Amino acid sequence: MEPGQTGNNGLRLPTPEEWDELVISKGGHLLQSWGWGEFKIRFGWEATRFVAWDEKGKQAKGLVQVLVRNLPLGRMAYVPKGPVAEPHDAETWQRLLAMLRDFAREQGVTFLKVEPDIEGEHPLSEVLLEEGFRRARRAIQPSNTIAVDLEGDQEEILMGMKSKTRYNIRLAERKGVTVRQGAQEDLPAFYRLLEETRDRDAFAIHEQEYYEEAWRIFAPQGRVKLLLAYYDGELLAGLMVFALGSRAWYLYGASSERHRSRMPNHLLQWRAMSWAKERGCTSYDLWGIPHKAGLGEEDMEAVLKRGGLWGVYRFKRGFGGRLVRCSPSYDYVYSRFVYWLGTEVYPRLRGPAR
Repeated sequence: MEPGQTGNNGLRLPTPEEWDELVISKGGHLLQSWGWGEFKIRFGWEATRFVAWDEKGKQAKGLVQVLVRNLPLGRMAYVPKGPVAEPHDAETWQRLLAMLRDFAREQGVTFLKVEPDIEGEHPLSEVLLEEGFRRARRAIQPSNTIAVDLEGDQEEILMGMKSKTRYNIRLAERKGVTVRQGAQEDLPAFYRLLEETRDRDAFAIHEQEYYEEAWRIFAPQGRVKLLLAYYDGELLAGLMVFALGSRAWYLYGASSERHRSRMPNHLLQWRAMSWAKERGCTSYDLWGIPHKAGLGEEDMEAVLKRGGLWGVYRFKRGFGGRLVRCSPSYDYVYSRFVYWLGTEVYPRLRGPAR
């Protein structure tokens, strides 16, 4: 088999197309799609996939894609937004967790991190703890996000937004901002915007190859859209939005400092939502917001302004939607000492991530 295409229990692993159909049928996340595993393989990860079949080996009760890579201290196994299984199906979750534990042990990892794609407290949190997992202090994916409901017509979606956001969308159109679909040859220009955003806002980005590879893998399936906003022929902003099944995610975006008063980012997000709705999505994930639990809006503003994140929060909240608090992450630790060094000591010595 090709790297990353490992079967389990002697049963045939689904083809990439069958795998994605299973993920979609169970409402799974983009990060559990076959393409995402292939994408991460290009950047130092190994991808392995497991299926929990029924007794006859015909129906998939659950599935999981696990990524493995070397770290400065030890080796990590990681399940982003998975496993994919019915949240209350304890038997299937126990089977998948057992597969993951045995696999991670064989790989000689320091720890296994599982980040379920479940809103709020996991209904089987006690099962995870009984299976030897511990609540992780840190998550890799955003812990809070905004999900915009796309099931109504366009006017209903707009009316779910804050009035200022609706105004800014229309203002961008009145002030001559245009949005067009980008293609592969536009990725270098999009990356220059990412670099500008990084330098202006201390915004972490990947190398250009990362975005080009994401395009190469997901564009042939119609699962990514590059949208670019212009004024008078000048590129002002861009974003990459991804979709799988009925769900869409805004993952990467950047903007210029020029002509910000023309509100190109508001119009870009609206066009991205419109694209997602046209392809059958019913949910649009704005992919993470800075948030402090238990704080009201005024207290939140004060806290986030100190960290320079109030603008991000206010922008995304303006699109309405629903605040989603994600399930805690869970770690299964194989080497306590190395785990402690890698998660507590090394990040302090390394300093702020860049």
